[in-house]
Amino acid sequence: MDLGAGQLLLLAGVGVVAGVINGVVGSGTLLTFPVLVALGIPPVVANGTNTTGLFPGSFSATWPSRGELLPRRRRLWPMALVSFVFALGGALLVIVLPPSVFASVVPWLIGGAVVLVAVQPWVVRRLAARDSDRETPQGPPSPGLLAAIAGTGTYGGYFGAAQGVLLLGVLGLLDDTDPRRANGVKNLLAFTANTAAALVFVVTGRVVWPAALALMVGAMIGGYVGGHGARRLPASVFRILIVAVGVIALVSLLLRD
Repeated sequence: MDLGAGQLLLLAGVGVVAGVINGVVGSGTLLTFPVLVALGIPPVVANGTNTTGLFPGSFSATWPSRGELLPRRRRLWPMALVSFVFALGGALLVIVLPPSVFASVVPWLIGGAVVLVAVQPWVVRRLAARDSDRETPQGPPSPGLLAAIAGTGTYGGYFGAAQGVLLLGVLGLLDDTDPRRANGVKNLLAFTANTAAALVFVVTGRVVWPAALALMVGAMIGGYVGGHGARRLPASVFRILIVAVGVIALVSLLLRD
């Protein structure tokens, strides 16, 4: 598919914003996926292009937290492995099921993601108030935590909008009630899930490379900024933007059908 210079610049700019959002909140797909579809890319290919373009941004968002993550690597590697493996399965579902299934499910996924983003502040406040002084968890992850990560990994591989919000909820309930500490783990697990899904979409040819590369450049810049700013930037601004764009995307998809 041929894209003009203006369209690629647009995607790079949207990628920067999405990368920042993924580093702080975790719902950048609600911005990038509708733009790819609006440019005429079919939904399944747009999903593969979006995942491939954004996954390096998840790494750059994780990098600023490496000092916190490395001492916990024995606990985190099983979590990352589960996220990777089940995201492979989620991405394979996109490939093996008819494209019409994905197209019909996406509006529901976007609607659910918008609701999750909207209620996230309440969830975080409840988790922080419950046990904000608890030390950083050590030791192997519980089976319940791994099962929950398997679920978020499957979802992340299939579509991924608001995957970060789901991860923060899971980690807050079953791993670490401090949302600031959990943010680095969230970025790590999102990176492993997105990497697995990107591998599937690249191997199966579900990627428009000019669009993916434009998103990639922007997302890496934005992810690094978001990863550094997760402790300082007000997430409310991004949340309002995400909800607004998500609603617009949902309405446009429903009207298209």
